[in-house]
Amino acid sequence: MQEYICWLFLASLASTSAESQGVYISQAWSGGFHGHVTLSPSQDLHGWEIHIKFSKPIDSLEEYTLTNKDYDQDIRGGSELQIDFNGHMSGDTAPTATLSGGGGSSQTSAPSGGGGSATQAPATQAPVTSAPQTGGSSNLNAHPNTKFDYAKALKLSILFFDAQRSGRLPSNNPIPWRSDSAVNDNGDGHDLSGGWYDAGDHVKFNLPQATATHVLAWGLEKFKDAYQASGQLDMMYDMLRTPLDYFLKCWQPDRQVYWVQVGNGEIDHGYWGRPEDMHMSRPAYKVTAGSPGSDVAGNTAAALAVGSLVYKDKDASYSAKLLAAAKSLYAFAKAHPGIYSNSVPEAKNFYGSSGWEDEMCEAAGAMYKVTKDQQYLNDAKGYYKGNAGWAYSWDAKNSGCQLLLWEATHEGKYKEKVEAFVNSYDYGGSVPITPCGLSWRDKWGSNGYAAGASMIALLAAADGIGGDKFKKVALRNIDYMLGENRQHFSYVIGFGSNFPKKPHHRAAGCAPGYCANAGQDSPNQLNGALVGGPGRNDDYEDKRDDYIKNEVSVISNGVFQTAVAVSRVLSKIVVSDCYATAPLAAPTVAPAEEDFATTAAMTTVTNRATVPL
Repeated sequence: MQEYICWLFLASLASTSAESQGVYISQAWSGGFHGHVTLSPSQDLHGWEIHIKFSKPIDSLEEYTLTNKDYDQDIRGGSELQIDFNGHMSGDTAPTATLSGGGGSSQTSAPSGGGGSATQAPATQAPVTSAPQTGGSSNLNAHPNTKFDYAKALKLSILFFDAQRSGRLPSNNPIPWRSDSAVNDNGDGHDLSGGWYDAGDHVKFNLPQATATHVLAWGLEKFKDAYQASGQLDMMYDMLRTPLDYFLKCWQPDRQVYWVQVGNGEIDHGYWGRPEDMHMSRPAYKVTAGSPGSDVAGNTAAALAVGSLVYKDKDASYSAKLLAAAKSLYAFAKAHPGIYSNSVPEAKNFYGSSGWEDEMCEAAGAMYKVTKDQQYLNDAKGYYKGNAGWAYSWDAKNSGCQLLLWEATHEGKYKEKVEAFVNSYDYGGSVPITPCGLSWRDKWGSNGYAAGASMIALLAAADGIGGDKFKKVALRNIDYMLGENRQHFSYVIGFGSNFPKKPHHRAAGCAPGYCANAGQDSPNQLNGALVGGPGRNDDYEDKRDDYIKNEVSVISNGVFQTAVAVSRVLSKIVVSDCYATAPLAAPTVAPAEEDFATTAAMTTVTNRATVPL
């Protein structure tokens, strides 16, 4: 076996017990493996460097060098730094490794399932502290070791949704470059002003808008303390009124009409300018008993129902109004099943729905959560489909439905599907992971898909499913979006110092009298906006005309905000791929993870990325 040697500079090797250090391979799959290095010095260290050799080549590269970053160069004696890594290899048998130095050595084996024996940590290995498991969300306390300011991310995200407002804006509008727009939106003369613009355009699509509203209300309902602790609770209540008030306008129970879209996508996309300056036709589209759309209607019923729950103690009258609308709209959707984009073909090229059962299952689950009416639970069980979700998004609600059914019943079959979904976004799952660590489901809004899975993972963990493993999946993705990537680039505008300046967004890209050209930064900073995301290999360029990687949307930002809200209250002693934890006496230690990708010779590996030769 080739040796794995650890040099700890500016401290003697004698100060570090080799028995309390190690390299551990914890997972293996065809083409790769996952493991970690643990440093636990007995004396304070200032600066460190590690040289790693594996027992066999990893795609022709056998040796690596890891060096400290500014934020993790100091390790207190008696504390612990864990560095996670991902290896890429041929076959499915992970290598083994040996750590030597300072009076001893320890050996680890490949994990079972990869052709080797189970990993055995040294008996004297200093344990990584785990969170006390008390059930529910009581173990989700503030995380003192986080590298990123989730409270700031939460505040910025609320501002993004305020920038998406349509109609007459309130007197406390916090976005100085936005004012009233589309105030005459209507359907057959019925007022349809208000709500949120969908993305970088000015159409109001209710399917993604309702999905975003539901998950945002879901996050507020379960993690109100996150908003309170961040000083954002009143702003969040104010933000959510915009879509909820709009949905109350869209649903006309006396006529059995639900308006599902305002603006024609083809016409709208022919205009590049401020929403305040729009003058084109803005037709409205509806679903009825004869032209059904139970997907969008059910989705909106879920948003209204959970909205009624979060406003129950804030505004009882408003809460009752929302619940009454939710009940009647759900009944309408149940009585008239069908795909809305078949009834409204103008939606197909933008948000063409693939089915309605998953939306109705999630809607029934939400209705049961709010009302405890057994009929809604029976409905949810009837709509339930046994397949694990492909994603959680505007058109895919299986995992949300399954999680709500688990909450209501604690039946194992629902838990198993949630686990299968989240595991598919982890290493060794079916969803590819970029070299720097983003679970990459699809090129259209890659950040949004990762955020949706992260949201489900964190909600599931709060419900007792997946524990630290699921939290690690979520934090790896959320922190990637906030800047834990090879470019140290935040995909959230206004977060950090390196973020998109040219999002595909008309209102941000235009000022009175002019619009920025392709090479210019936007005249208005769209704070809080999560842009589409990188390509499969972490490739990204800040270009306004790249609507795949650089457009924003309410659905991607909705799932992102809820995931951040849960992250804001994560357990302080969770171990994740992104966090190295230490005893309370130790200083805050920043995240560290390495990705050993295919290269041709030794290279220095920086945080979560392989530096090109």
